[in-house]
Amino acid sequence: MDPIADAGAAAAATAAEKTAPAPAAAATTTATPQSAQPQSAPAPSQPAAQTTLQQRPASVRTRDRFYQQSLGGSLNSNVKKARVLMVGAGGIGCELLKNLVLTGFGEIHVVDLDTIDLSNLNRQFLFRYEHIKKSKALVAKEAAQPFNPKVKIVAHHANIKDTQFNVKWFRDFNIVFNALDNLEARRHVNRMCLAADVPLIESGTTGFNGNVQVIKKGVTACYDCTPKETPKSFPVCTIRSTPSQPIHCIVWGKSYLLNEIFGTSEDESGFDNSADADNAKEIEELKKEAAALRVIRESLGTEAFPQLLFDKVFNTDIVRLASMEDMWKSRRKPEALDYKTLSKQSAPAIASKETIIQDDQKVWTLEENFAVFVDSLDRLSKRMQELKRAHQGASGPDPLITFDKDDEDTLDFVTASANIRSSIFGIERKSRFDIKQMAGNIIPAIATTNAIVAGLCVLQSFKVLKGEFTQTKEVFISPHNPARLLNSSKYRAPNPDCPVCSVFQTTVSVDLSRATLKNLVEDFVRLELGYGEKEFAVNNDAGPLYDPDETENLSKKLSDLGITEDTFLTVIDEDDNEPFVNVVISIQEAKESQDDKPVKGLIVDQKIEIPRKPKKATADVPKESNGASQENGNHSTDTSEGLTNLKRPRPDDGDEPIDAKKAKVATTSSDDVVIVDDSTGGAIVIDDD
Repeated sequence: MDPIADAGAAAAATAAEKTAPAPAAAATTTATPQSAQPQSAPAPSQPAAQTTLQQRPASVRTRDRFYQQSLGGSLNSNVKKARVLMVGAGGIGCELLKNLVLTGFGEIHVVDLDTIDLSNLNRQFLFRYEHIKKSKALVAKEAAQPFNPKVKIVAHHANIKDTQFNVKWFRDFNIVFNALDNLEARRHVNRMCLAADVPLIESGTTGFNGNVQVIKKGVTACYDCTPKETPKSFPVCTIRSTPSQPIHCIVWGKSYLLNEIFGTSEDESGFDNSADADNAKEIEELKKEAAALRVIRESLGTEAFPQLLFDKVFNTDIVRLASMEDMWKSRRKPEALDYKTLSKQSAPAIASKETIIQDDQKVWTLEENFAVFVDSLDRLSKRMQELKRAHQGASGPDPLITFDKDDEDTLDFVTASANIRSSIFGIERKSRFDIKQMAGNIIPAIATTNAIVAGLCVLQSFKVLKGEFTQTKEVFISPHNPARLLNSSKYRAPNPDCPVCSVFQTTVSVDLSRATLKNLVEDFVRLELGYGEKEFAVNNDAGPLYDPDETENLSKKLSDLGITEDTFLTVIDEDDNEPFVNVVISIQEAKESQDDKPVKGLIVDQKIEIPRKPKKATADVPKESNGASQENGNHSTDTSEGLTNLKRPRPDDGDEPIDAKKAKVATTSSDDVVIVDDSTGGAIVIDDD
C-alpha cells in the first residue's frame, strides 16, 4: 500500500464530502448493503448522521474521488441531488438502473407492473431463477442497492398509468427515463412529462437496433411528433375461415382454442371484431362454435374427450368451410382430417413422443404434431381436474389455464394445434421454438444493445442536468453500418402538427362531485378560453365527448363520463377561418368546495390567448394535372391513426355522417398478439420486455 496515495485519496474524498449533500435521507431506507439482503444478519443500529469518512468503505471513498474527477464539482453535485424516475425495469431498465446507481444519482424511483419471467433471465441480469413470478421493480431495487448504498431507491410495483402517478407527482423529478416496451404507456409518460414540464429521456431497442432521444417541452420534438406504426389486429374471418400464414393459425390456437377449452370463453379474443358484413357473419358462426365447444368441454377428462375435440375443430368445422365453394375459387380448399385414420398413422410418433418434444427446433410432421396434440391435451386435462378438485367449496371464479410461453403444456398444445391447422390449409408448419417466439410476442433481445442504450441515456442526462438541451442528440445504433456503430443527429424541433406537444395546454380545477360536461363546455371553454360561438369538439382518449351535433352528454357529470384527476381532454376548433390550435385541458380535482363554479381555470387575472393554427402554403398545381397527386400515383399516408387527424369529418365532406358519439372506455387485452408486418409471415416484433 502506498501511504501517500492513500492520503491523497482521503483528502480528495474529504473535499468531495464537504460539497456533497448529506446522505442521511438515503441511509434511512437502505443504509448498508446488508439491508438489501434479508438473509444476512442485520447490521448494528447506528444513526446515519454519525457515519464518518473513515468508517465508509475504501471503495466508496475512491468512487467519490472518481466522480469528482470525471464529472467536475458542479455536475457531480447535481447528480447527487437529482431525483429521477425510471419507468420500466426490463431489458433496458436493468442496465439503466445499474448505471444510475453507480453514477451516484441521489434518489431513483422505479415503476414497473411486470413480473419476472424465465425468458428474461438471459439478459436482465439483476434477476435470478428464484425471482421468477416476483415483481421486477422490487427485485431490481434489492439487487441494485448494494452497488451503491448511498443512493436511495424507491420501487413501485404498479402501472405508471395509475392515478397515484399524477402530474404533481411527475413534477417532483428532475428527469424521467423511459425504458418501456408498450406504445400506449410510452405515449402516456410523454404526455405526463409535457404537462409537468419535466425532461424525458426516451429509449428503445429491437434486436441489434436502438435509439435514445431527449424530450423537453417547447425545445425538442416529443415522442408523438413522429408517426408510430400502429399494432395490427386480425379480422375474425381471416383467423377462423381463411388463414393464409402461420401466424393466423398460431393466433387461432392460442387466443381461441386454448381459451375455449381451458380458459375463459372469449369469442373474439385477439381478433378484430369490427362489424363489417364478412366479420359480422363470422362472429355469429364463432359464437355457435364456442357454444358447441362448451358442450365438449364438459367431457374433459374422459377417454372420448380428445376425439370429440379433434373431430369438432379439425373435421366438422373444416367440412363446413370446404362446402362454401365461392370461398375457394382463388385459394386452396382445406382438407379435413379423420381422427382414427391419423391415430393409426401416428402410432410410431405416439410411442416416441418424449423424444419428439425434446427437439423443439425441428419442424414436426403431421403425425408428430398429432402425437403432441393428444399428449398435451392429456396433461392439460389432468391439470384442470386437479385445479377443480382443489377449488371445490371455494368461492370465486372457476379455475382456468392460460397461455404462458414458458409453460410446456400450453406451448405444446398451441404448437400442435397450430401446425395441424396449418397442414389442413396447406400453410407452412413451424417449429415449437419459432411458435414460442411468435405466440409469446418475442424477438431475440440483445443484452449488449440494451447496455449501449442505457449508457447513452446516462450520457444524455448529464446535458439535461446542466440545462444544455440544445446540445442533446438523438442517437441511433446502426449495426449494419461497417464504418460507424453509433449515428447521431441534432435534436429535432417540435412538429407544428403534433397533436400532443404543439398544442395549448391549460389546467382546470374541477369539483368532480357536481361538475357536468356542460359546466366545462359553457363556463370554461366558451367563456374563459374565449371560444364564444365557435364550433368545437371535446374528446378524451377513448373518443368524442361533445360536438355541436351530439349534445346528449352535456347534462352528465364528468365523473360519470370516466373523467378523473389528471384526465386529459382535447378541444378541437372546427372553425375553418383561422382556427385555434388544439387545446389540451388537464383535469385537477378541487381539494375544497368551489361554491361559485364547479369548473375553474387556474390562470386568473390574465387573459388566455390561444395561438392560431398557421396557414399552410398551397403549392401551385399544373393545369394538366387536374389537381391530382403526382407522388408516383400514391396518396401520402399517415400511420399514426387517431393522432394527426383529430378534426371531426363533416357529412358534406364526402364521408358518411358519424354515428352518435358517446363517451367510451378504452379497453385492451394484455394477451393480444401484435404484428408489425404480417405480409411476409415474419415473427412478431416488439421491443424488449
